[in-house]
Amino acid sequence: MQFKYPELLWALFLLLVPLFIHLFQLRRFKKTPFTNVAMLQKVKTQSKKAKNLKKWLLLITRLLLFTALIIAFAQPYFAKKDVFKKRETVIYIDNSFSMQAPNNGTSILQSVVQELVKNTPKEKVFSLFTNTSTYKNVVLKEIQNNLLSLEHSSNQLHLNDVLLKANTLFSSNNNSIKDLIIVSDFQQKTNAVSLDSTKNINVYTVKQKTNNFNNISIDSIYISNTDASNIELRANLTANNNVKNTAVALYNNDTLIAKTSALFNSSKKAEVNFTLPKDVKINGKIELTDTGLLYDNSFFFNINKREKIKVLTISNTDNNFLNKIFTEDEFTTTTTTINQLNYSKIPSQNLIVLNEVDLIPESLKNAIVSFTKNGGSLLIIPSLQTDANSYNNLLSNYFKTNIKGTTKIERKITGINFSHTLYKNVFQKRVTNFQYPTVNSSLIVTSSAPSILSYQDGSPFLLGANGVYFFTSSLTTKNSNFKGSPLIVPTLYNIGYSSFNIPKLYATLNKTTNVDVETKLDKDVVLKITKGKTEIIPQQQAFTNKATLTFTNTPKKAGIYKIKKADIELGSISFNYNRDESKLQYIDTNTIINSKNNDSIGQLLIKLENNQKVHELWKWFVIFALFFLVLEVLIQKYFK
Repeated sequence: MQFKYPELLWALFLLLVPLFIHLFQLRRFKKTPFTNVAMLQKVKTQSKKAKNLKKWLLLITRLLLFTALIIAFAQPYFAKKDVFKKRETVIYIDNSFSMQAPNNGTSILQSVVQELVKNTPKEKVFSLFTNTSTYKNVVLKEIQNNLLSLEHSSNQLHLNDVLLKANTLFSSNNNSIKDLIIVSDFQQKTNAVSLDSTKNINVYTVKQKTNNFNNISIDSIYISNTDASNIELRANLTANNNVKNTAVALYNNDTLIAKTSALFNSSKKAEVNFTLPKDVKINGKIELTDTGLLYDNSFFFNINKREKIKVLTISNTDNNFLNKIFTEDEFTTTTTTINQLNYSKIPSQNLIVLNEVDLIPESLKNAIVSFTKNGGSLLIIPSLQTDANSYNNLLSNYFKTNIKGTTKIERKITGINFSHTLYKNVFQKRVTNFQYPTVNSSLIVTSSAPSILSYQDGSPFLLGANGVYFFTSSLTTKNSNFKGSPLIVPTLYNIGYSSFNIPKLYATLNKTTNVDVETKLDKDVVLKITKGKTEIIPQQQAFTNKATLTFTNTPKKAGIYKIKKADIELGSISFNYNRDESKLQYIDTNTIINSKNNDSIGQLLIKLENNQKVHELWKWFVIFALFFLVLEVLIQKYFK
């Protein structure tokens, strides 16, 4: 028991005064003689004992009365020792898509919000944040409507990101008690074995559990086959439980154009195929009906009228291998010699290939440098009689490269930089035992550019960065068998394909995506993307014959967006939500170090509120005082 005014307890020593007076009273009795006292002697003895007992009872009652009053004025209470410290509460509510999971007829996010609204004290000041919103030092009534209308988000913070965000909402007062409540379903993507920097913060995790439910998601789509007149589109589906089949529909804008049934195998996966006409613009949506998570029931894509990539080959030798790779259905290839080169055509190209050119004239070097500065790509294949000075003069504009000479030692091409963007999605696994291409003669090169393909001694065979690529050896058949290697097709094709970032079938939200739009932007004119009333101006860079759009954190919602210059529509781009949350794999919150696990946010809020309560006892002591006062009156009246 603690006291608000403990100094008043010194008054208890004053109770010794009546006690001493009672024990050492100096009253003298006067004797009165009687003629016959035999009978009165017995009465006198009995009366004296009764009076002494009554005096003791009255003394004890009055002492207890004053004791109760003194303790009441000292205001006793029961509470924890830190109850009078300032207490700060920060709540994180995970509103990611996995919180759409059904729970007793509603989503678990809605259940959390309702429980929070029901159990949060009306006047309690706290801070709250989600994946999309932040509210600092508010009371419930200020944000109640926002919470009840809280939408799901494609973003999901990792646990240590939650802690970093919470630290910005807590004050810098080291003497205050800081409570962080994390409410989530704790999918594996949020996994953290230990929470950092929790020394001064009490972390409470509230894991949201759901009943077992079925969820089917559309994971990805791609073009599986093409012919002269049709495109075959394939969609991959995944279920979390054993499901036999489900209906899948294909829409072009809002028009239903096909419907089929997906049959799931023992691995809980399914594929569906749709046949679409070639060279027809399609703003597509694949949709299924599922009562689990709702966000993964739709998948957007678009097939635009594809612009051909323009390739200019400057060569004095055979170009047949290039023409076989840069085919007419995707590329417009122009071949010329240096002597016949029309310099005015260079700015309109997407890729320039210098193939087996002995000497690079100064005028051509200047034109190429200007071309690459305006977003063009460059591929250099040296000849057997390469002029090192002219090549160094050109390459010095892009990276530190020095051609020191030539070696005629036969070397094998054994190293592949699998992480390079040219080989993204090319290899299903790292290849280590294939027939290595060889070269008979190659340049001795030092460069700051990363190697893409390298010899067995680690020196580069193909290097490059930022759209500029350089082979360190001639590719003529008498010098190398690289033209017959399986590597040449994906290498050169991806160099050509990456020179103009044509919009793919779809992009994923919150991942960096670059798209090139063939257009010329006048001064103060920008491109924008629109969907309904939503209008977004993405990050963009204008070049001579194109504009490059970069998407990182925008847009926020999935769908098909139109690319516009003023009121002119230039194409479309589709965005879809990341499907990671559809895996429904969760972590055990008991394994998270520096946190305390709880089952219900309502119970946790009540528990924390009770920890802050002061159980005052002064009223009880006032009642005791009244009781002893009444007891004294009864003793005076009825005790004879």
